Order: sequence, then structure tokens, then C-alpha cells
Amino acid sequence: MQRLTLSRVTKTFGATQALRDVGFSLAAGERVALLGHNGAGKSTLMKVVLGLIAADAGEVSVLGAAPGSRAARMGTAYLPENVAFHPALTGAEQISYYLRLRGEDPAQALALLARVGLADAARRRIGTYSKGMRQRVGLAQALIGRPRLLLLDEPTSGLDPVSRNTFYAILDGLAAEGAAILHSSHALTEVEARTDRIVILSQGAMVANDTLAALRRQAALPVQLQITARAGAADAVAAELAGRRCNGVRVDLSCTPADKLARLGQIAGLGALVEDVEVLPPSLDDIYSHFSNGAAP
Repeated sequence: MQRLTLSRVTKTFGATQALRDVGFSLAAGERVALLGHNGAGKSTLMKVVLGLIAADAGEVSVLGAAPGSRAARMGTAYLPENVAFHPALTGAEQISYYLRLRGEDPAQALALLARVGLADAARRRIGTYSKGMRQRVGLAQALIGRPRLLLLDEPTSGLDPVSRNTFYAILDGLAAEGAAILHSSHALTEVEARTDRIVILSQGAMVANDTLAALRRQAALPVQLQITARAGAADAVAAELAGRRCNGVRVDLSCTPADKLARLGQIAGLGALVEDVEVLPPSLDDIYSHFSNGAAP
């Protein structure tokens, strides 16, 4: 079941085309990373999905309804990069307030705060919270009502590594329950293993939309091989493989994806001269740079 569908969505502000014929969809349980430079159109796209601004052209379906409609709003949660809450309220009071607005039992507030790691701070005023703690209050708010679609804009801004792991564990659980998640982030290393599909925007246009594995195949960027040679054998290994010796035991070389197996066969043929080999495929940073710099998907 599709939670979100966009078809040829276009939005222009004056002489600037913020979105140009953007189209993709999110299915139930799918986690999609939305990537792009500042000004690529990510925030505009989220505002269109939320119904805060209207697209000039194209079609958008949010949970089978129009953006901004009651049906869409009731099943959608949004977490911005910089959340803002009343500093005089406690975490529990703030979440209780939002629960009442959604017609939910305010007694759920403590459980929601505990779920995001704020049980011990629930009775403290938000004005005493760190940025990371305020971000977790925002996540607790986003969890109200078991949303079926989550829009997350740089959601881990200000979170420490432990809190980030907790955050992604919560998202994994929501996806397992059928929620679709659209996650905008500049922390590429962080999202690389946490998404099912990558969508890349560049100057308002969608230049990539596929799994990381598929985008690697499309980009055909070099694969890096790091060989650990036996002590004293690094020079011999480098000469045999036409590689580059990096230190006393390591030899580096690169090859095309098509040549990878053949190169691994050459390395294996060196027998006892080699102790180990590590294959390093192109990272998400490499893939992102490739597509966002104008390469055709």
C-alpha cells in the first residue's frame, strides 16, 4: 500500500524553480532518505506534502488523500530540524497538551517520553533541556497517534551517538509496524545503513531514486581494495598487483566493478604473500556526489 505518491510535482517561487517534475512514492514500511544540497528542494517538497504550500503542477496523494486534508494530517507526523516548545512547560506537560489536541489520552505522555529516553526529565521544564533533549521531545510528539507517514527533516540534529541509535531503533520499529518514513539528512554516513531507498534532488530535479546497491551499479564508480601483505612482502605484493604501498604491510588498488572478481582472483593467487583483503565499495557520499553533480541516473 502506498503511503505517499508524488507525480510530476513542480513548484516555482518567482524566477526560481524549487521543484521540477519530481515523482516518487513511499510504500508501507519503507524508509527513504531524501538527499540534496541546501536549496535542492527538500524542504519545499516536504511543505508540499504537508499541505503548507500548494504545488503549481503535478499530483500528490498523502495516505490516499489531498495534502493538508484532515485525513492526511491525522495520519502524518512531521519532525523539523529545530523544534520549538514552551520553555516554562515540563516535557510531560507539553506532550500532554499535544495529546489533547489530537484527541488522545494525555496520560500517555510519560510513556511517550520514556520511549525516547526522557523518563527522568519528564517533570523538568523544557527550558532546562539541551538541544538533543528538545529534539527527543519532538520525536515523542511525532509518535502521537501511531502515524502511518513520518516526514523527518534533519531529525538527529543535536543528538549524541547513543540517542541517535535509540532514535533509529524507534524508526525501525515504526517501519516494521507499517509506517512509511521520508528522512531528509546531510549525515550521509549515518543514513547509509538505515534506509531502503535513496532519493536525490539537485536544483529542484530528482536525479536518483533507487536502492543504494542499484545506484552503485548505475554509477559504476571504482571499488577500492585494501590488501594486508605478510610482513616484509608488501613491496612484492604491490609489484605483482600494480598497487600502491601505503605502509609496511598495506597495499591499495582500485578497479572497476566489472574487474573486481578478476582482481580478487589475482590477489588469491599470491597465496601466503597475502594475509587479508578488504573490499570497499563506493560510499553513499561518493554516490551522492556522483548524482548530485549532474550525472544522469
